[in-house]
Amino acid sequence: MTTHTPVSLYGFLTPRPGHADELRELLLGLVGPSREHAGSLQYHLHEQEDGRFFLYEVWRSREDLDRHNATPLLQAFMAELPRHTEGAPEAYSGAMRSPYPADVA
Repeated sequence: MTTHTPVSLYGFLTPRPGHADELRELLLGLVGPSREHAGSLQYHLHEQEDGRFFLYEVWRSREDLDRHNATPLLQAFMAELPRHTEGAPEAYSGAMRSPYPADVA
């Protein structure tokens, strides 16, 4: 039996002045489709009081996250992203060390 180690991806995106609405729509457009990708355990978008956006994703495995990142949806998003963000995204990734429910992972 294959054991998967869930992996999380999380970070902040700062919209360029005047681009918050466009960035919000781009990010919201990822939520539904990404949640349907194989291995997606959680996919959430938050908007901070300071105007930054915070994405939090959990994937069943690094392979599932890699497949998600290779989709046309993500490739198109990444190509569009620099037009709407101030600087590079502040992004982090790592293997989850806290237990994840066995029936999900």
